[in-house]
Amino acid sequence: MKKKKRIRVHRQKTLFRKYLSISMSIVMVSIVLLGTVMLAFISSFWENEKSALLRTNAENIAELMETQEEILDEWKKESGLQKLVETFAANIGADIFVIDASGTCIAGSYESSGLTHPVTVDPWIMNSVLKNGQYRGSGTLSGMYSENYMVIGCAVEQDGESVAAVFATTSLAALNIYRVEILRMFLWASIAAFILAFFAAWGFSFRMVQPLRKMADAAHSFGEGDFSVRVDESGEDEISELAVAFNAMATSLADSECANRSFIANVSHELKTPMTTISGFIDGILDGTIPPEQEKKYLTIVSSETKRLSRLVHTMLNLSKIDNGELHLRVTRFDMTGALLEALLSFEKRIEEKQLQILGLENAESLFVDADRDMIYQVLYNLIENAVKFTPDEGFISVYLGRETDRTRVSIRNSGPGIAPDEVQMVFDRFYKTDRSRNKDKTGMGLGLYIVRTIVRQHGGEITAASVPDEYTEFSFYLPDIRKGTAADAPPKLKEPVRKSRPEKKTKNRRDSGGRPEERPVPGARKKKCERRGRE
Repeated sequence: MKKKKRIRVHRQKTLFRKYLSISMSIVMVSIVLLGTVMLAFISSFWENEKSALLRTNAENIAELMETQEEILDEWKKESGLQKLVETFAANIGADIFVIDASGTCIAGSYESSGLTHPVTVDPWIMNSVLKNGQYRGSGTLSGMYSENYMVIGCAVEQDGESVAAVFATTSLAALNIYRVEILRMFLWASIAAFILAFFAAWGFSFRMVQPLRKMADAAHSFGEGDFSVRVDESGEDEISELAVAFNAMATSLADSECANRSFIANVSHELKTPMTTISGFIDGILDGTIPPEQEKKYLTIVSSETKRLSRLVHTMLNLSKIDNGELHLRVTRFDMTGALLEALLSFEKRIEEKQLQILGLENAESLFVDADRDMIYQVLYNLIENAVKFTPDEGFISVYLGRETDRTRVSIRNSGPGIAPDEVQMVFDRFYKTDRSRNKDKTGMGLGLYIVRTIVRQHGGEITAASVPDEYTEFSFYLPDIRKGTAADAPPKLKEPVRKSRPEKKTKNRRDSGGRPEERPVPGARKKKCERRGRE
């Protein structure tokens, strides 16, 4: 048991670590992507800003050289042009120099690099400026600089012809320094954000896994037979929905377990009682305790108990077929009225003993349906058995058979204590037995009506229950019509069940040449012994 518990905890920790590691991996990847994109944008912004600054100053110098004739006249003199270049270079902290069309440096100031000698420019760069009017690039200018510089060039035009070029350069090392500083600040911010994200993800993962741990513990309790454990259902997320479904499952398991225990107890009692009776009477006959003249009496009791055992086994077999999906129909065409009369005759003795009145068969005619006769007979048998069992002495049982639109309906109503309104819809549940309205049922297992509903639904029909406490209980089911338009399908002329007063004089059951009853058979009049069929 301890080993299983350790394995469960290990699995839970693994799930917790999985959530945590995934969350932190997402945070880490997000930080790296954010830093990369941010550095790329900052570098591009810095370069564009520097490029715009150098280009503006180079264009200003070129414009002054084009518009101020005195500056052009002083090109080869170190007065006006040199001072102009020095002024602009000092303002922006960059190298600015002017190269004429022959490639000679005529003025220059080197605030950025600190060079002391005139510079030269690659011929292809000079040609690009003179031809295109401008140039942007980076490099060392053929080794003039010891590191990469940003180079901006603008042409100076005179009479529509490029006669010189102004170059403005600055070191790209400043960009690297800028990047390092930005990266340092970003790293410190990322570390702080990662720590906060770690604790937030840890709390989130723990909170997410905690309900699952409780469900796992509850599931282990269920495995040990304790179905009282429930999990918290607070919240409106998927975990809370899972908790609601889990608790509903637990309730269903608890109800099922309770029903199974009750079922086992009932079956045990059902088996024990007749077996004890059979064993006792057989032993009494064998050892001579029961005199020979009374053997037939007690053998009759043994036969009755044997049939009771047979009904129990038959019910269990039907339940097994239902659970295994082996309940297959053998559809034939048969007379529903005849099947109903046959089921009623099976309970003739009990009906006579309780002096029950049967209503609704005064004008019964044949009513043919397409269904499995044996299964429908079992439905009728179970419903009539319930009616006979729970109808008080001198009460009534009324039946109705009728053809409705595209279906055939059968109703069986009995007087008696009825069923409580909150229990009517539960009487068809497996193993369900009412405690108040049907407390006379001491030996039933709560399977009869469950099997009845299953059989009816297997035929594509439905069964309902209705009851008024202290007045009546009624079960109605219908079967859909398969064949239409045949002469045998004419609706029978049956009356709706009505409660009639009990006749004072009993009449005998007579049948005409067609086999249909001329009069309503009243219990106590029929003396011929009927074969009882032991079915649920």
